[in-house]
Amino acid sequence: MSEVKMNKMGSMPIWKLLFTMSGPAILSMFINALYNIVDSIFVAQLGEDSLTAVTIAYPVQFLMIAIAVGTGVGLSSLISRRLGAGKIEQASTAANSGLKLGFFNWLLFLIFGIFGSRLFTEIFTTDSNIMEQGVSYLSIVSIFSFFVMIEILMEKIFQGTGNMIYPMIMMISGVLTNTIIDPILIFGLFGAPKLGVSGAAISTVFAQFVAFCIGIYFIKKKNTPLDINIFKSRINWHTVKEIYAVGAPTILMQAIGSVMIFILNMILVVYSTTAVFIFMPAFGLNQGALPIMGYNYGAKNKVRLLETYKKANIIVFVIMAVGFAIFQLFPEFLLSLFNASPTMYEIGTVAIRTISICFIPAGFGIVSASLLQATGHGMSSMWGAVLRQLAAIVPMAYIFGKIGGVNLIWYAFPLAEIVGFSYYLILIIYLNKTSFSKLEVLDHE
Repeated sequence: MSEVKMNKMGSMPIWKLLFTMSGPAILSMFINALYNIVDSIFVAQLGEDSLTAVTIAYPVQFLMIAIAVGTGVGLSSLISRRLGAGKIEQASTAANSGLKLGFFNWLLFLIFGIFGSRLFTEIFTTDSNIMEQGVSYLSIVSIFSFFVMIEILMEKIFQGTGNMIYPMIMMISGVLTNTIIDPILIFGLFGAPKLGVSGAAISTVFAQFVAFCIGIYFIKKKNTPLDINIFKSRINWHTVKEIYAVGAPTILMQAIGSVMIFILNMILVVYSTTAVFIFMPAFGLNQGALPIMGYNYGAKNKVRLLETYKKANIIVFVIMAVGFAIFQLFPEFLLSLFNASPTMYEIGTVAIRTISICFIPAGFGIVSASLLQATGHGMSSMWGAVLRQLAAIVPMAYIFGKIGGVNLIWYAFPLAEIVGFSYYLILIIYLNKTSFSKLEVLDHE
């Protein structure tokens, strides 16, 4: 097995390792974001009702992805730590138990898809046309969510072993499949039936199935350090507890972020849609850095653990500084991409410039949260997200709005990130003096 050799996460120079592992993740995220934009355009061409119907399903899809990704992050962190400690058999047990969790997660959405889709849709609309389209879309993506639940977990298993290429291939294959099939089923091209919104849902599920099949192929046919066979053993509940020690806080963090996005007004939609292209490289770097830090934490290699953390912070600082400059210099151009009205230009220019101040402290928070997740401190990471996204920003936005009106509200965003920056800085200093100080101080390779 490849783990018999020195794992690259414990031997390759950190700069090279970070770029090697983060590059595929960043590329995958860019392609995925572009697909989402194209997909929305296709549905919008069916009419406003169709776009509204799909939008109603977003909170459920956000929650679905939050549960899958959160479970996967906990699993990836545990696998990398166990591999770093040389516990290959326990890492395999974690992978098999994690895949079983994907099945149970799917059952929740299967039940919801059958019995709850209509009840959920009725909360948001009484229009019969929107209702039927929304129920159809939501039922399909929920009932057949098995593929995305398992596919995301397989991606995280590979990432936990340091393999970022297989997850990239899986994600890109799904995205390309969806992009090709989507218009065919939506508009009835090439002799296919015109299925409208239902076609968009079927295309999404089929693309997830393709990515799922490719993941199964990689696990069965390609060499990995893990022995993966979900039928080989029973689920290990101690392992499940360890997975969700990191995974459950991540699920909550993802869910909070999704809710915040869902309730944004039109001006912030302009900001959030364009800012995602600044944050994607940072999150891609996060995906590459997490297994490296987890592996070296498990190997008790303090030098490589902290070196990865420091260099990831340097890279993310450069990324966020570039993003900050773009938002400060070209807010009118960004607004023009969304056909902004004169009023939106007036308010939006101030909003974009003010909110983008948060980029620099947010980058530090992203990398610090990754370090906490990689070292098993999932709850600490969660409290940082709660502090930034709810406890700080909501009361500050309310108070600033009362004091100075809409233009002052935007300062709640950077100030909340500064609060989060302070929290993470104090916590990292504390952990460095306690938990990390107990690791062996090894020389550089």
